[in-house]
Amino acid sequence: MLSNAIIIDTRKELSTKYKKALESSDTSVSIVNNLMDAFKYIQEFEPDLIIISDSIPESLADFCNKIRVLTYNMRPIIVAMSKSAELEDRIKVLESGADDFISEPVNIEEFKTRIRAHLRREIESNLDNKTLLPNKKYSMRALKRILARKNDWAVLLIGIDNFLPYKEVYTELAADRVVQAFIALMKSTLSENDFLSQISDNEFLIITHPVSAEKVATFLTFAFDTVAPKFYSNEDSKRGYMLLQGDETAGIRVQFLSVSIGVISSEFDTYNDPEKLFNKLYQLKSMAKLPSKSNYVVDRPKLSGENSIQNEKFNNKIAVFEKDEALSLLLKTTLELQGYDVISTLEEIENTCPSILLIDSGDDMKGLELCRQLKNTREFYNAKIIATSVQHDKTMVLNSGADLYIPKPYEISTIIKWVEYFVNQIKY
Repeated sequence: MLSNAIIIDTRKELSTKYKKALESSDTSVSIVNNLMDAFKYIQEFEPDLIIISDSIPESLADFCNKIRVLTYNMRPIIVAMSKSAELEDRIKVLESGADDFISEPVNIEEFKTRIRAHLRREIESNLDNKTLLPNKKYSMRALKRILARKNDWAVLLIGIDNFLPYKEVYTELAADRVVQAFIALMKSTLSENDFLSQISDNEFLIITHPVSAEKVATFLTFAFDTVAPKFYSNEDSKRGYMLLQGDETAGIRVQFLSVSIGVISSEFDTYNDPEKLFNKLYQLKSMAKLPSKSNYVVDRPKLSGENSIQNEKFNNKIAVFEKDEALSLLLKTTLELQGYDVISTLEEIENTCPSILLIDSGDDMKGLELCRQLKNTREFYNAKIIATSVQHDKTMVLNSGADLYIPKPYEISTIIKWVEYFVNQIKY
């Protein structure tokens, strides 16, 4: 993880000496010799550590007070350096917000060791407890720094899809192993100058060079799909999907794990706000999601020019194929009262592409043939199928292509709950 430090000192030789002592492959150091530039740098880069010398034309105590006000939301380490060794001066500066007070002259090895100890503590406070990767808070700081430097950059936002259902089926320990394996894949393709962090349990951020970005995305999607079969039981592998358990979720079919990646680089657009960059990455990652395999989307002019990404709209069209006429009418009426557009013929669904298909298998089980037919039709591949049946054979129903099996008889409220759940996942 590349940490950032700033030295505020008007003395050219000493500040250069301090910089050389601290700078390394994982720490960048900048020197500023006036307070105006110092405040500007702190706002733009949010350094992890600030070294302030009493060579500046202001008392160290006053400066520390101003820094604490300016950086209330990021709380950098402040180290004051002074030619004074008086106890009163030390106490005053420390009470004003400094984390350490070093009297000059100082042994350069002691200086280096003390500063690195502060940086180590700051870094450790921003690591995920399980993976020891930088957390979301530090990721936003890293994005802010690359935007401020105006250099070439590329950012990848990576998510493991269907992670929560996998954790529910296979336990948290198995899910942690998936994450550990994926982190190992990511580290294997990155250079020492790249940045890798963890946004949430199943989301990660990579900062790299534009030349490498698409190569990294290609490798990760291929590599994950290659190793993913090792994460499932033999039963699920043969079945081709995961099956949720429990009173509330029993009978839900869930696709296997996959990876979605959104990629943005400085080649095609300019960003000044890390929040806007982060939001755009989430939109691209959402566009990359496929039902059954890993995929990535790169932000290019031909793909997503200005204003091309619209607000989400939900598909509220529901198809009902229920052989019991009374129940069919009740379902249609109840769903329409909930604000859904209900259709009930094959001709209508071909023209409207509903988000949910509610299909009764019937006594002859011909409804399951309709499930297979629709699930194998490209236009309905992303639609969710809720299959109901008087024959309580969950495996047979789900193997026909249904996403959820509900045995008959059932409560109408149960149907409404699952329709709402699935509709919120299907977007235009």
